[in-house]
Amino acid sequence: MSILKDKSYGFALEVVRLSQYLVADKKEYVLSKQLLRSGTAVGALIREAEFAQSKKDFIHKMSIALKEANETLYWLDLLKDTSYLVEDKYQSLHSVCKELVAMLVSSIKTSKKSIS
Repeated sequence: MSILKDKSYGFALEVVRLSQYLVADKKEYVLSKQLLRSGTAVGALIREAEFAQSKKDFIHKMSIALKEANETLYWLDLLKDTSYLVEDKYQSLHSVCKELVAMLVSSIKTSKKSIS
């Protein structure tokens, strides 16, 4: 799980930096806060899942992380389409977030197979 943990942590760092930029330079407070919340929750939930009480608890936490990653994609799209986020920064963050989604889906599917 360390690749997923490391990638989600790096993503959270980028989200925090983007949120700081949006507030300081663009004076955008609402969307940036939503992005900050969902974008950092992904890694926090993955960390939580490391010490899940059971396989079902692990799947549950990873599923919530997946939902947060999907929500983050929404906020990134909205920021790009409202011109708060330039295309290259959007592409970079969007790409990493899509990778996280794919990794989470794979991890959840694998875990579900082991309990059926």
